[in-house]
Amino acid sequence: MAKTGLGKGLGALLSENVNIEAAPQTQSVIKEINTKATSSSNTNIPSCITVDKNGALWIDPALLKPNPHQPRKEFDSKKLEELCESIRVHQILEPIIIEQISEKEFYIIAGERRTRAAKMLGLTQVPVQLRKFDEQQKLELALIENIQRADLNPIEEATAYYNLIQMGDLSQDEVAKRVGKNRSTVANSIRLLKLPDDMQKALMNGQITSGHARALLMVKTDSDMRILFGKIIGSNLSVREAEELAGNYNNGGRAAAKKKDAKKTPPKDPDIQNFEQELRNIFGVKGINFKGSMDKGSIQIDFASRKDFDRIYNVLLNSELRIKN
Repeated sequence: MAKTGLGKGLGALLSENVNIEAAPQTQSVIKEINTKATSSSNTNIPSCITVDKNGALWIDPALLKPNPHQPRKEFDSKKLEELCESIRVHQILEPIIIEQISEKEFYIIAGERRTRAAKMLGLTQVPVQLRKFDEQQKLELALIENIQRADLNPIEEATAYYNLIQMGDLSQDEVAKRVGKNRSTVANSIRLLKLPDDMQKALMNGQITSGHARALLMVKTDSDMRILFGKIIGSNLSVREAEELAGNYNNGGRAAAKKKDAKKTPPKDPDIQNFEQELRNIFGVKGINFKGSMDKGSIQIDFASRKDFDRIYNVLLNSELRIKN
């Protein structure tokens, strides 16, 4: 069975004897973090951690708490079940990176999915590496691990980039280099945080895509953005259709149509209104519409039944006979 969801991850990223599957820029960042991070020697290992004959560290996963800087907030239950099946067959091949916060409490720096899966399986011992990181490193490592596995939704990724910028006082270009991405990728990701909360939620839930979100951000006014969002959801617009509508709105398409619709028809001449009413009385129908002026125009007579038609016909026929006589 394939090792679903395991990959190389940060357990491998922080190990000298395992090749990592990451961009060259990311590898250098990991190496830098790994150099700065400190490992606990065997003499300083907490009593709740056991050491096997190979020197590997093991701990009860119940003592592990999520990384406070974990960018991922949503965990796919189906993927967790697949990971459980993989662990059931292959065990946990990659140690969970942890940091001690009290005598019997530890933060998960990298490997929260493995920890969750282990708890679901009822495991009482999982392999770990005990390290010490500063706050920026905790966020950076969690972000890199999730990005490499494509586990973050667009808003989680954008929030992580933003927090990394704020925490480390970094530029977008510096963040891009540290996570192995193009600067434009980071910049476009962070722009998603400008969307209203409900649109961000729709992006997180998969109701709209990042392409739809970028189309929404193209729109210049909040009202047009709100209308376009409704059309994307309600009409299941493609990204291209959404982009075309956004361009149309920005060029005044919707505003011009609205202005045209709002244009009021000038009031009719009182004499024409009186004449229309006289015709209604004569023909016994409501649908009388006079267009034009007394000098040139047309008269439209609407009828709703054969009875109306016969009455109109008889009125016109009698009128014609009277004229001839």
